[in-house]
This record gives sequence, structure tokens and C-alpha cells, in this order.
Amino acid sequence: MVVQNKKVKKILISQPKPEGKSPYANLEKKHKVKIDFIPFMHVEEISAMEFKEQRISILNHDAVIFTSKNAMDHYFSMLDKLRLRVPDFTKYFCVSEAIAHYLQNFITYRKRKVFTGEQTLASLIPIMQKHKESKFLFPCSDVLKKQMNKSLEESGLDHTKAQMYRVACSDLSDLSDVKYDVLVFFSPTGVKSLLENFPNFKQEDTRLAVFGPTTIKSVEDNGLRVDIAAPNKKAPSMSMALDQYIKEANKRRR
Repeated sequence: MVVQNKKVKKILISQPKPEGKSPYANLEKKHKVKIDFIPFMHVEEISAMEFKEQRISILNHDAVIFTSKNAMDHYFSMLDKLRLRVPDFTKYFCVSEAIAHYLQNFITYRKRKVFTGEQTLASLIPIMQKHKESKFLFPCSDVLKKQMNKSLEESGLDHTKAQMYRVACSDLSDLSDVKYDVLVFFSPTGVKSLLENFPNFKQEDTRLAVFGPTTIKSVEDNGLRVDIAAPNKKAPSMSMALDQYIKEANKRRR
């Protein structure tokens, strides 16, 4: 990590503001910086006709994989559009307890089989393999459908990726005259949104904080500089990586 000789005062995170307690609130107090949250992308539903073009039968699957609340929202919304009722024996595999808990908005939780991972799809694979006779449906966005997930592909499980919604770039025209010291990205779509909204963007002194190898690759492929990369050995989270960077950068006078 190379720290530029310029203080960090304003940070823009390209995601919605987290609900409840957030480590970013602690960062603001600790370093006396201002952090704004503005989503660089948004999700859009697809029509029943668009879904049918994938030639996927939801009822041919007795297990469903959920990696996000968005996926769950659009999965159950699509069921309504198609006027389908999922059988009571359907099993649900959720990457986290928070997502599993969210299921209660759609089903009678105590009557269903719900399995939980530890924040990642990879942590869910061993649990899913105990049900290797099942056919798994993986509701996802257009972006995720195109990406290969190594742990899932190599699991040997019978699974089908089903696009239930699309990810679109948001209109960021309100930011045209706003300057930030650090821009934080968590996905290639966020980087794409920046460049679509500001095709003449020049990085110069703006630091880019980037999470994950695919997002880092997207930044570099577009000729931009990665100043803060996470996760890493010293910082497994973006908030920790920012904390370490700001501590060094704000030691300097400029």
C-alpha cells in the first residue's frame, strides 16, 4: 500500500448506507472524516416473459440457494408473476443467518428446512453436499449468472443459475461537482457506473479503495490505479483497510 501525501477528509462509498451499527461510523469519529453512501447501481426486476426465455422450470428444483436479500425478493416476486406455489418440502440454503432470517418475510419459517452458511457460498457447499440428491436453483442477477463460481462449479452438485433480476448503473449526475478524496468500490458494476456517468473521469489525487480480485481487475483494466486493496493479510474488511490507510495518510500535513 503506497500512501499519497494528501489527507483524507471525504470518502464516498458506492453502496447504500448499512443498517444498524456500522464500522464506518467508528471511522468517521476516529479520524474526523466525512463518509457518504451513494449506490452506484440499482437492481431492476425482469418480466415473467424474460424469465421464461431462460427455459428454466422452478418446480423442477427441490432446493434454493440464496446469497442475498435481493435474490430472495425477486425469487418470490417471480413466483407470484408465474402464479406458482413452491412445495413445502423445498429446502433453502442461505449464506448467512441474516439472509436465512429474512426468509420469514415469505414462508412459515419453522415448517421449512433452512440451512445456513458462514457468510460465503463456499462455506455453504459442504452443507449442500449432504443433500447431493437435490436439484439446486440459484436465483441471481445477470452479472452473477455470467460469472463462474469455482466452489459451486467444482462441487459436483446439480445446480441451475436462474436470472431473476438485473443490475443497472445509477444516474450519478448530482455528483458532477462533488469531489472526494477516496472512492470505495465493491464490484465491477460500480466501476462501470463511474465511467458511464463520468466518461472523462481522471483519477489524479483521488484514491480508489477496491474490494475483491474481480473489482481490482476491473479498475486496472480501465487504466485506473488501485490505492487501497481489500481483503488483505492485515485487513480482511474494507473498513479495516480504510482505517489503516487514513491513519498513515493523515499523519502528513498536506
